[in-house]
This record gives sequence, structure tokens and C-alpha cells, in this order.
Amino acid sequence: MPVAALYDIHGNLPALEVVLAEIQQAKVDRIVVGGDVLPGPMPRQALHCLTQQDVPVEFIHGNGDRETLAALRGEISSAVPEQVREALRWSAAQLDADDVKQIGSWPLNLRIRVDGLGEVVFCHATPRNDTEIFSAATVESKLLPIFDELNASVVVCGHTHMQFDRMVGKTRVVNAGSVGMPFGEPGAYWLLLGPDVSLRRTTYDLEQAAERVRATTYPQASDFAARNILQVPAAADVLEMYKRAELR
Repeated sequence: MPVAALYDIHGNLPALEVVLAEIQQAKVDRIVVGGDVLPGPMPRQALHCLTQQDVPVEFIHGNGDRETLAALRGEISSAVPEQVREALRWSAAQLDADDVKQIGSWPLNLRIRVDGLGEVVFCHATPRNDTEIFSAATVESKLLPIFDELNASVVVCGHTHMQFDRMVGKTRVVNAGSVGMPFGEPGAYWLLLGPDVSLRRTTYDLEQAAERVRATTYPQASDFAARNILQVPAAADVLEMYKRAELR
């Protein structure tokens, strides 16, 4: 049976709900959540929605999850901009002790066998950390040292919020895109794995979702609704930004 991969939800519960409804129709065997469930406007609701599914759900952590827990300890990285710090602190305050314990237990990577694909490694950014940036345009020579030694048929990543499907040497590297904060075109992006890789984009009622987000007390609720749901950053602009930030 297939496996669904959901990445970079960022507390966008309306987008998550429609993706989970579509996943239910696909009759998946399990769901892998690839990090950055939070921060975002409905972080605890999104987390609880995922843990109440009828199929097994496995999590890895993303930098957003890690930094949210750091906010609870007053240890946010100095590299994090102040606006993001505010979102992290607010999201952290929504969590209870059980949520914190659960998120703190998530590993960096996960390896499972998927019918038709073989060994699949799930990571947030790259297998070695949760912040490295690369894209479909990153030259292969920069990526071979990261992926060659994994002995995996497929590596699924996220973090950059843009889907792609490319080869790095003998390894198929796929970006799941973002459920809650996509770049390129509005919608909720995810993957269906097995027996092949299917890049998915689920449409949903953007106006209604924006209204639900604006009704929260999230400190950037209006901006999130306008810039991450109703309209999203253009792919060309984001790729140009990634060129300046990608791994050296």
C-alpha cells in the first residue's frame, strides 16, 4: 500500500484537513510527516489532527519544530529574525507538556521500505541537518557527497517549500513541497509514494482558509493569510533567493 509524505504544514490546519481527506481516499498504509508542523497559526490543532489518524503516522523534526521548542527554553538561534522569533514564541505557548515531549522525540531522519521503490530515506532539509538549502537547479557535484553514501533508492526532503523530482547520481531525490506555506502556486502540496512517486497538489477554499487563519491570535495571522494562502511567493523569485543561500 502507498505512503503519504506531508512536509512543512506550518500550522495551516485548513490545508492539512483537505490533504488528509484526499489521503483517506488513497488508502495509504502510513503517513510520514517530514518536519515543520509548526510554527504557524494553528500549531496544536494541526499536531493533534495528525495524531488522530486511522493509519500509523511517523514524524521527523524540522528546523521550525526544533526552534519552537528552543523558544520554550529561551534559546532561539540568534540567526532567526525577530518576526520569526515572535511566531516561534507564540506557537510554543500553545503547546502542553505532552506536545513538547512528543515533538522532542522526533528523529532527524527516517528510513522505511516502500513497495515499488525500495529503501526510502525521509529527511527535512538534507540527511545531515535540518537547514541546508538546495533546489532542482543545484549542481549535482554539490549534492553527491550528501546522498551517495545513503544506499537508498529514494530520498524525500522538504524545507524549501517547492516540489521537485531529480536524480543525484543513482539516488532519486524528491522534494514533497509544502502543505501549508507553498511557493509557486497556491494549494497544498504533498507526495504519494508507491509503487512510484506522485507529486500531488490539493486545491482548497483559500478564502475560507484565510478567514479561519485571521480569526486566530497568531501574531502574523493577516500576513500569513495574504502571503501564504491567498497569494504565495513566485517560484522564480524564490529560486533566485535559493541560489544565494544554497549549500556551498
